[in-house]
Amino acid sequence: MTEARPRSRIQQRNRQTILDAALEVFSQFGFRGATLDQIAEAAGLSKPNVLYYYPSKEAIHAELLENLLDVWLQPLRDLDPAGEPMAELLAYVRRKLEMSRDMPRESRLFANEMLQGAPRMAGSLSGSLRALVAEKAAVLQGWMDQGRLTAVPPEHLIFSIWALTQHYADFEIQVRAVLGPGHDPYAEAEGFLDTLFTRLLAPGGIGGTTDQQIPPRA
Repeated sequence: MTEARPRSRIQQRNRQTILDAALEVFSQFGFRGATLDQIAEAAGLSKPNVLYYYPSKEAIHAELLENLLDVWLQPLRDLDPAGEPMAELLAYVRRKLEMSRDMPRESRLFANEMLQGAPRMAGSLSGSLRALVAEKAAVLQGWMDQGRLTAVPPEHLIFSIWALTQHYADFEIQVRAVLGPGHDPYAEAEGFLDTLFTRLLAPGGIGGTTDQQIPPRA
């Protein structure tokens, strides 16, 4: 079997140019609204040139999502079971907020895929994502069982972090319109979220005592 020849620098650069352009187009118009013509125009390449590197819009979108999921989940992977619980949790919240600030297009790409029913990511969501969340939820539950965090459903804690950080990317126009000029929404959000999760989860804090009873799952 003949091995695939390594890509030249020009090929690597053109593929990355196409991916960058597609990210802009998909995050703005969604998968259904985006076209190869729009991607080619944004990339500064001809449509036949784009098709030389990628056989279809679907192929471009699939590569973007595959790369994104790996990057998007890294902060959760970094949650250290050997670390100090509150410090680890707040570091995760801050990193997710930073990603929303620095990678808003990626966040909107992911959100658009979810809103469409995740037709191209269903396998990853029920496979690698589910396994990672289960692993880290077990870490959080262990800290709660030890009385180092207030007891709350750990999976829903993770969901709330996603919602409260990615909102600033997915609804950035709304956030900035409501706050008005002169506000840095991400700087203000960091202080708010630090306070929110500290008060919710610090043992004995306003979120409840560490021995509070959580209703069992149905």
